Amino acid sequence: MKSFEYTAAANVPEAIAQLKDANVVVLAGGVDLLDRMKEGLVSPSRLVSIRSLADLAFVREDAAGLHLGPLVTLAQLAEHKDVRARYLALADAAAHAATPQIRNMATLGGNLIQRPRCWYFRSADFHCRKKGGSTCFAQEGENQYHAIFGNNLCAIVHPSTPATALVALGARVKLTGANGARELALEELFAPPEKDVTRENVLAQDELLTEVLIPAPANGTRSAYHKQGEKESFDWPIADVAVVLELAGRTCRRASIVLGAAAPVPLRAKAAEALLVGKTIDERSAAAAAEAAMVGATPLAKNGYKVAVFKAVIRRTILAAGGAA
Repeated sequence: MKSFEYTAAANVPEAIAQLKDANVVVLAGGVDLLDRMKEGLVSPSRLVSIRSLADLAFVREDAAGLHLGPLVTLAQLAEHKDVRARYLALADAAAHAATPQIRNMATLGGNLIQRPRCWYFRSADFHCRKKGGSTCFAQEGENQYHAIFGNNLCAIVHPSTPATALVALGARVKLTGANGARELALEELFAPPEKDVTRENVLAQDELLTEVLIPAPANGTRSAYHKQGEKESFDWPIADVAVVLELAGRTCRRASIVLGAAAPVPLRAKAAEALLVGKTIDERSAAAAAEAAMVGATPLAKNGYKVAVFKAVIRRTILAAGGAA
């Protein structure tokens, strides 16, 4: 690890003012950043710590919905009574991320914009496309945990579990930079490889993620999240699914189904969503939606098993959200 300067920003404008230099990087929880520094993937000249900015660490609910600061930790999200009561998929997604120790450090903002965990990207021995090379080594290599959708250019999977739930909940994000603030749907924050293979989000160099807003759920809304890994604790998901259903009794009026660990970005299963509308949530409709969600999958040589895993997890999550589990 190369030497670097360290500063602690007193407020958001002070932090943003230091970000014009491409070699300056923001430090929040530091879980992903310090890993990448030790691996030689990034060598910033300065770290700007924002961890002490209290105005970025909030959880509050009003008529518009749930407002979350980017410095809220995953542990706080998992345990917060209001999040657990009305946005259960998010609470469960946060609760199933990493280990208790990491959840106490990791921030929501850092988790959403962390870099992929692909072992080829993380290794200095492989100059892959994401690092400016011409080859995705995962496509012909050890790809058992990689993408089964959108993997023709780069086979990473998006590493954030809260992102899966937040996209399903219709979350929006506020980005604040030197020229002011802008708001966009969380889905629009993430950049697929086809847009820029070297990046995973559209955050500008001088911008900070300063708020996540989840719209207030309509009456009859229920949500669920399920993660399937090789072991129960401290493991990356093979498949994770978030489902949000707006119900009239057991009949679905609106559905949102999002797949994590399936593609380079959190993936909306739009065909499955459409299939559920107007249907009673039961074993038959859940299984049909799970089948529809996997249409178009392009598994690689060693990850075809994920298709069957996803079908099972999608079915279970739909039934849990529909109260039919």
